Amino acid sequence: MTAGTHRRSAVVDLGSNSVRLVVFDGVSRNPITIFNEKSVLRLGRGLNATGRLNEGGVGMAMQVMDRFYAIARGMEADPFEILATAAVRDASNGPEFVAALRARMPGVPIRVLSGEEEADYSATGVLAGLPEADGLVADIGGGSLELIRLSGGQKHEACTLRLGVIRLNDRAEGDLQKARAIADADIAQVDWLDTLQGRPLYLVGGAFRALARLQIARTNYPLNIVHLYTLSGDAAKEMADWAATAPRRTLDRLPGAPRKRLDDVPFAAIVLRRLVRRLQPTRVVFCVDGLREGWYMRRVAASVAHLDPQEAVAREMCARLGRSETLPDRLMNWTAPLFADESASSRRLRRAACLLSDIGSYDHPEYRAEQTYLRILRMQGVGFDHPARAAVALTLAVRYEAELGQDFLQPSRLLLPSEDYIRAVTLGLALRLAYTVCGGTAELLDGTWIEKTAQGLALHLAGGRSAVRGESVRRRLDRLAEILSLPARIEEPAES
Repeated sequence: MTAGTHRRSAVVDLGSNSVRLVVFDGVSRNPITIFNEKSVLRLGRGLNATGRLNEGGVGMAMQVMDRFYAIARGMEADPFEILATAAVRDASNGPEFVAALRARMPGVPIRVLSGEEEADYSATGVLAGLPEADGLVADIGGGSLELIRLSGGQKHEACTLRLGVIRLNDRAEGDLQKARAIADADIAQVDWLDTLQGRPLYLVGGAFRALARLQIARTNYPLNIVHLYTLSGDAAKEMADWAATAPRRTLDRLPGAPRKRLDDVPFAAIVLRRLVRRLQPTRVVFCVDGLREGWYMRRVAASVAHLDPQEAVAREMCARLGRSETLPDRLMNWTAPLFADESASSRRLRRAACLLSDIGSYDHPEYRAEQTYLRILRMQGVGFDHPARAAVALTLAVRYEAELGQDFLQPSRLLLPSEDYIRAVTLGLALRLAYTVCGGTAELLDGTWIEKTAQGLALHLAGGRSAVRGESVRRRLDRLAEILSLPARIEEPAES
């Protein structure tokens, strides 16, 4: 959050299936949500047959919106806007519904988004966490499916299809075979999708999130976080086939099953299966950030949108929880000799780990390693995918002297390939050594450096730095050298 900023902002996403109020705190590169409440209204139910909003949903909407209005005003959110999507956009009584809302909520902007605007916000939301996203965004709602091509951090072609889960159910009269044919026919009309074969597919929207939650539970996946949960194309195909045909009672029995979404799951699975069949994606990535986060990045946080999301959250946490904002940059240089051949993505993670390396300094020492590990592994939102979370969390746990066999480290053991696991442990041991040398003081780290060669690992102490040498320094240097399969030594200038 920008220093001295206490601003709050709020947006209501008024969709065909549900309505949600989100209140954001401050101006941050990674949206900080302090209130998030959803109500299932199913405004779009029956729209295909009647052309009108569901009357029962309209009545419920007025009550829910009165509550949301009171909360947003009570929290002094500014700006506060309402974004209505496909059902309100397409219904013959949509204008009447909006007029009734304006009468109850004077002064609150109510925008009925076009399909193009809805796609723009969704794409911006995905790019908030994944600025390098390059492929197809599919944002499914109750009334529509937005498809957006991303490349080079920009939105390109986009279209809206009538394949939201409620509308597809209505169009198919509840028949899954008909739904498959309808989805195939609609998706076949989008000719530019052929240019995206073999590229990633990014999934946004509550019905797709429900699929992810079911798959996480079904497979005993070690991290119960949907944001940036990733499957291979083949695994996504298998999941979609299973979700489309599994009996309702099977889904209901899974721990954490999103029960209010289970009626929508088969239709979301059918849409996903048709997209996977058409695109043959390399991977399928679930994104929690979508329309609401896109609104926030454009309306509130445009001034910080250029920042790297990983580095931004790491710097915020460093400033809030660490003891020094200057030491992390020195740690980047200090640890660099251990990682001479690192990729750009690995360097980015190393920077994040250095920035976050002291955030447990005020925690109880008996729980410091575990607390720091869980804090990173379970961070809300942000631009860390699951392996990145697991790697940085493991690095910091090792920095705080976690033993590698401890139970709480199991997610990292399951999520990381062996090479990435060893790299994370190596960096953690290097940071542990650095903090032992300098005690968390940037000035004491100056005049020391490490050197890695085929002959061994050397810790160099310049003149005037011999005082930092001690048994704990030697022990931690030996441990770092051991994982590198190198002998260790300490080099000091000869006494005159």
